[in-house]
Parts: sequence; C-alpha cells; structure tokens
Amino acid sequence: MTALVGVAPPRRMNPVRALKHGLTLTGRSLLKVRRNPESLFDVTFQPIIFTVLFVFIFGGAISGDWRSYLQFVAAGLLVQNTIFLTVGTGLSLNNDIDKGVFDRFRSLPIARTGPLVGAVLGDAVPYAISMAVMIAFVAILGFHFAGGFLATLAACLVLLGFASALCWVWVWLGLTMKKPQGVQAAGFPVLILLTFGSNVFVPADTLPGWMQAFVNVNPVKHLVDTVRGLMVGGPIAESLLYVALWAVGLLVVFVPLALRAYRRRT
Repeated sequence: MTALVGVAPPRRMNPVRALKHGLTLTGRSLLKVRRNPESLFDVTFQPIIFTVLFVFIFGGAISGDWRSYLQFVAAGLLVQNTIFLTVGTGLSLNNDIDKGVFDRFRSLPIARTGPLVGAVLGDAVPYAISMAVMIAFVAILGFHFAGGFLATLAACLVLLGFASALCWVWVWLGLTMKKPQGVQAAGFPVLILLTFGSNVFVPADTLPGWMQAFVNVNPVKHLVDTVRGLMVGGPIAESLLYVALWAVGLLVVFVPLALRAYRRRT
C-alpha cells in the first residue's frame, strides 16, 4: 500500500517521551487542585486533628506527659497521616474513569502510563503540603527536631518516596473497582491494620509476642523507624534498606497490574 503523502508516521514511544507525557498530565492534576482549593482541606486539617487527638488524649495515659509522648509519636503520626492520604489517588482515578476522562486520554497519542504517572506525581504535592503542616504544628507544640533541618527534610523525602510507591496499590484498586466506595472499603481496613499494627503509637517491644511477629514484617514499622530516627536521632540503615526494598517491590508488582487494569477498563 502506498503511504499517504504528507502524513507523518507515528513517533515511537520511548521512556523519555513517556516521562514527558506523565509530567504534562501532572500539571493537569495540579490545575485541578488550583481550581478546587477546598480539596486541600483534608491535607491541611487532618494532620492537626490527628496530632491533637492522639497527643492530648492518649499522651498522659501512655507516657505520663503529653510532651514526652509528642516527642515519640510525632514521626509516627506523620507517617500515618501521609499513608492515609494515598487512598485518594485511587478514588480520584475511579471518579475520572466514570466521567469518561480516560476515554479522551486513550484517543490521544500519549504514553499509556502518562495518565497514571501524572495522577501519582500530582498527588505528591498535597502529601508534601500535609507533611509541612504537621511538622509546623508539632514544632509549635514544642517538638524537638534532634536530627536538624536536613535530617527532617530527608525523612520527608523518604516518606514521600514510599507513599508514591504505595499509591500504585490504590491506582490498581481504583481501576478495578466499579465505584469509589469499593476503593474505600478495600483500602482503609488495610491501612488501619498496617498503621495501628505497628510502632506508630507505642514501642514495638511493648506489644504481645504474636503481634510483634507481625509488626516486625510490617513495612510501616520500618518506615516509622526511619522517619523517627531521622527526626529525633537513632540508627536508620537497616530500616531504610527495608523501606527501599518494600517500595521497589510495590512498584514491581502493582505498576504492571495497574497498567493491565487500565487497558481493560479503557
């Protein structure tokens, strides 16, 4: 068949172009936040509410003094709050699919990963805002950042990296569930188990032996150890290695699953 004159052949997709498409669609995600600033209410008020509830209600009973408990629990609350926010990525994708947004994406000459990467990277900005709010609030309450500014910044970057990897679990769920309620029903019980079944609120060695066995393989435990070690001082090498391995494992497993679900759904 003779090629049509004046029609350029389709450009071959490569990792650089795919990343460019993902970053372009990240801008779309950020534009949605700009046009709908009330969507940031949960990321700004939730960390304050969590801190007030757990520090002032449980602090005296657990540590005898809320100030001492604040020094222990602040890193754990930072982790819990950020991890809870990751479910929103799956909810947002599920809503976009119902509205037909992804049908339009499929008709465009963009990388198949672009819309998904854009959603994950775009949601990293609200996570960062939420972290900044919590860090500022615990500082007002008197939290002592023994590790200093750079160590605290490193803790936030580690947490942000793990949260972005965890997002792909909810991306996959958002693409497989028919309704947002299904994403919530599947996601929040898992997050509650991972966060409360860890060392977020109490030291792991105070838990029953059978629960310690679960906590020791819980990725949230290692994430909290890393963030807490950076913020208040302590060894982090082993826990950071486990966090990195878990993050890589989540990406290796759930990115392909999410892409497969995306092809089937659209």
